Amino acid sequence: MNTTEKVIFEQFPYWEKALGSNGSTDRGEQLVFVGCGTSYYLAQTLAASANKAGRPAIAVPGAEWLNRPSVFWPDWTSTHVVVISRSGETTEAVAAAKHSRANGAFVTGLTVEAESSLANNCDQLVASPTHPEEGIVMTVSASLMLLLGLQMLGQVLPATIARSAEALARSLDASLSSRMHERSHVVFLGGGPLYGIASEGALKLMEMSQVMTQAFHPLEYRHGPISLVDDKTAAVMLYSADQKDAEAKLVEELQEKGAFVVGLGGPGDLSLTVDADLETAALVLLPALQILGERVAQSRNLDTVAPRHLTKVVTLA
Repeated sequence: MNTTEKVIFEQFPYWEKALGSNGSTDRGEQLVFVGCGTSYYLAQTLAASANKAGRPAIAVPGAEWLNRPSVFWPDWTSTHVVVISRSGETTEAVAAAKHSRANGAFVTGLTVEAESSLANNCDQLVASPTHPEEGIVMTVSASLMLLLGLQMLGQVLPATIARSAEALARSLDASLSSRMHERSHVVFLGGGPLYGIASEGALKLMEMSQVMTQAFHPLEYRHGPISLVDDKTAAVMLYSADQKDAEAKLVEELQEKGAFVVGLGGPGDLSLTVDADLETAALVLLPALQILGERVAQSRNLDTVAPRHLTKVVTLA
């Protein structure tokens, strides 16, 4: 067992410690969630969750918000910017926080590093410590920051959520077969608040295993990308309860075209139950997608402790 695998399965006590740690999103009429890489995909999920709860929100990559915010939101007045960064030192994220405050926005720093540049350049800090052995690949901290963000939005997370997530991760781990490992093209499909998680699943698998991945809203996949599907394709469907029938029909089409399908919350060649509603499914799914990336990497003899071309913190001169 390498460190990445160890940390994935040891993350759940950190969730339990973070439950009930709430910041506030009451400042500002418009919520802007800002992040880079994994943090941007968390931003997408949080923005979708905020909108579903009746809070207008958008998600913007850190460099885009820093350099061209008016393209995304024209008025800084009454804006609450939530900057998400694991390290609190990501160049674009910290600069976006500083720039937002300078222009009158209320800024929350969402991180796992309470002593960081982001923490020193925000109006509100929401943080909870991560596993001390977490390495370059973002696992525990991604889950923690999503958990904290959902609680900021007023989502009351059940005390059993860590157990549900661990059970799903272990069930997926025990069920994976060479049919998944042999595929060279993997598609992650998720809608609503699960689109950001589908994107994060694709990123995890790509950076850990160097397999080509894509992420799409499920019903968008028919509109062109489905032309790539063949017997070298695997698809991971993150089912939404409100769109399950339509998503299941898409899965049937993908199977007919040769794809191996992992159905999380619905039908597939490998089908697993997700013990969560739409509001909490994103969080419950994350560890399962992390261990998926680890197992595919192991099948290719790749070490996720030192993934190619990646560093733990992206800083720009």
